[in-house]
Amino acid sequence: MGGNAWTHTGPYQRDLEVAFRQAQEDELARDNYGFEERSVEELWQNREWQEYIFTGGTGTVLDFPAMIEAAEPHDGPFLRPLTDGEVRAWAPDGRPTYEQWDAALDSEHLDFPGRAQGNCTVLYRNGRPAQIGYWGVTAD
Repeated sequence: MGGNAWTHTGPYQRDLEVAFRQAQEDELARDNYGFEERSVEELWQNREWQEYIFTGGTGTVLDFPAMIEAAEPHDGPFLRPLTDGEVRAWAPDGRPTYEQWDAALDSEHLDFPGRAQGNCTVLYRNGRPAQIGYWGVTAD
């Protein structure tokens, strides 16, 4: 098995960690994957949840227990924001739109991370931050 690539967007918040946690809570409210009445933190303390994630996963932001800093080595299972240089490699003005992000992923100008890893970046509309783009690969 080689992991499945996925993409998702969530609401913008200046603090990417807060936006990530909100995206996780929103996803959990949409689908609890059979793990009812548990918070994201409680899920990651549950061995059955960990097994579920590492043998298949949700293909969402729920697949990550935490966000790491952009400059940290990406050795999963974490979500990592792109650095400014990584963003400018496919969006030279440093303010990518949803359409630029989607096209960069489709054309492979922007790579998917390795298995059990995810990335995120701010997406802009009319020059203003509008949402967060998330993408990753499941662990399986």
